[in-house]
Amino acid sequence: MHSRRTALAAAAFASILLVGCAQADDPPTADPAPAITAPVPTLPAPTDGGDAADAAPATDAAAPPSVMAEVPLQKADGALQPGDPAPVSLVVAGTDISVEVVDVGIEENDAMEIPDSFYEAGWYRYGPAPGAEAGNAVIAAHVDSLTEVMPFAQLKDVAIGTTVTVGLEDGRSLTYAVSDVRNVPKATLNGSEIFKRDGDHELKIITCGGEWLAEEGDYEDNVVLTALPL
Repeated sequence: MHSRRTALAAAAFASILLVGCAQADDPPTADPAPAITAPVPTLPAPTDGGDAADAAPATDAAAPPSVMAEVPLQKADGALQPGDPAPVSLVVAGTDISVEVVDVGIEENDAMEIPDSFYEAGWYRYGPAPGAEAGNAVIAAHVDSLTEVMPFAQLKDVAIGTTVTVGLEDGRSLTYAVSDVRNVPKATLNGSEIFKRDGDHELKIITCGGEWLAEEGDYEDNVVLTALPL
């Protein structure tokens, strides 16, 4: 993800997973620099006839120096989990986080796409979907705008055991329980772990957090919430 951008002022996303946004009470004079700090998997074009724009960038695409975690390559067959319906909504109990979820891919600079709207979250469609048998379903969103704090600013304070509800496009809902919430320095965020496609299924919800670094135009950390299926 990226550092914050308003719906009218779009800034290019650069590295992957976390949203970096300027503090609401001290907005920068220009759009802040990209704020995600772990690389998404570099994937070849889908084999199911999908639009080429949805394919991952070439493997020789430049990545920021801080984005060095190795992510296993895997062929992209549509959404990788064709039997699992896509998520369309996300609600975190006890917070104002109640947003629509849209599927996103990868920007040309190897960054995970993030919706322009601060009231939408993006699900990484080349990885497992919520409810998959294995691997992590990754959902990310912006933390604030130039003028106000957004719902995902509450992510860092979510209590262990809190219920997370994910609505699916087929009308069903899945429930998860929060097992961990932590601030992870962007310099050490492990992309291979966040985007893994094997092992026990988990839901990862990510935004920006920690100290605002005015010199870098970015937040220092990513807030990573982990939830397990109930």
